Amino acid sequence: MSELENKHPSSFRDPSGYIFYKNNILYRAINRNFKEVFDKFINSDLYLKLVEENLIIRHTEIDMQLDDQEIYKVIQPEFINFISYPYEWSFSQLKDAALLTLKIQLLALQYGFILRDASAFNIQFYKGKPILIDTLSLGIYQNGSLWDGYGQFCRHFLAPLALMSLTDTRLLLLSRYYLDGVPIDLTAKLLPFASWRYLHLIFHLRIHAWLGKPTRKVNKSKIQKTLNKKSLISLIESLEKAIRSLPMPAQKTIWSDYYSVTNYTHKAFMAKQKIVLDLLSEINPTPRTAWDIGGNDGTFARLLSSHGIQVTVFDNDHPSIDRLYKEIKKQQLPNIFPLIMDLQNPSPALGWMHKERFSWLERGPVDLVLALALIHHLRIGNNLPFSHIAEFFSKMSHWLIVEYIPKNDSQVQRLLKNRNDIFIDYTQDIFEKSFRKKFKIHKQINIPQSGRVLYLMEKYVQGN
Repeated sequence: MSELENKHPSSFRDPSGYIFYKNNILYRAINRNFKEVFDKFINSDLYLKLVEENLIIRHTEIDMQLDDQEIYKVIQPEFINFISYPYEWSFSQLKDAALLTLKIQLLALQYGFILRDASAFNIQFYKGKPILIDTLSLGIYQNGSLWDGYGQFCRHFLAPLALMSLTDTRLLLLSRYYLDGVPIDLTAKLLPFASWRYLHLIFHLRIHAWLGKPTRKVNKSKIQKTLNKKSLISLIESLEKAIRSLPMPAQKTIWSDYYSVTNYTHKAFMAKQKIVLDLLSEINPTPRTAWDIGGNDGTFARLLSSHGIQVTVFDNDHPSIDRLYKEIKKQQLPNIFPLIMDLQNPSPALGWMHKERFSWLERGPVDLVLALALIHHLRIGNNLPFSHIAEFFSKMSHWLIVEYIPKNDSQVQRLLKNRNDIFIDYTQDIFEKSFRKKFKIHKQINIPQSGRVLYLMEKYVQGN
């Protein structure tokens, strides 16, 4: 199969190059029409500074013969464990990604370059921090040039951040529907009246609302005559002030204090952590990657991380994920990466022909899935049969550490408080029978003083 056939489905949007896979390794091809710009950037002090400060992904030039005669060079970027998308990031993650983009733009202008676009999809999180992954994003700055990525930055970063900060964090999901950013006119309609006190924010939103009117005729040549590097830098600094001024909204959900209201004794909770580590020691070889599903504050992700495992934490509770992100950033825990994900409605495949952005499961599987204090939410909270849950987990990983919580547990009773108990099949026996259809149960250990049970399961290998 040729490199063209292995081209990433979203690469058609960039005429300067594309990414492709060969032997499950990702490469970036640079087209000949981008040779001059690429060489000037790679040989510049800007590139060295961006690499030294971990602002852009490092890469290695590869000597590879390709069928495509339009290719000038092939580079291999450093591997990123899990590719995420902006509609899966918490408020603080999106804010840091926005500030990174502006920082790179300011540095680029100092060295005679400019970001050609400002897509949030050009940013990934690597070792706990945002980083630019599109090496071809930087072009040569011409005096008087407009920033073509200005509007895109406002749609991809400023608008969703403003909506999350000043209206509701759930509006993050608008980014999943509007892949080229949340429309400015829609943002203006959704923002509360109190947003007017954020002057830098309103300034940029009003500019784009004005420019975006269908009847508006913009004389770009006239603007370019008055625009210079200093004024462009002032524009970027104003955007930075607008982003920094937006506070994380004070939010509390019923699950953000989960471990402070659970029926665990301290002894039981400590025993649970030890059991998880004991079950982990039974897996040979030790997993390299894991998903902590419903990971809340990341307590158990930290346990796995301490053993060198790369852990991605998923939870639908925005405050918990945002708090965890800020904690791991402060404590410098590069092996843990938290994301917002609703298991009942996980990120689907999106974009042209449903192939530009991969679904959540398409970005797996991993070596191990941790599903603690979760089964009751799926079975009772979302009416999912145990058989469906077992099949779901079997698509994620080879190994599974899962917790069964009996119906008399306070957290299960909490879910049943305002509804009829129609879950006659919520028993440990039916739970085990359902999971045995997909997994071999290696071990089950009772958690002292709780009535809960932890299981180590291994997915059946096809044909066995």
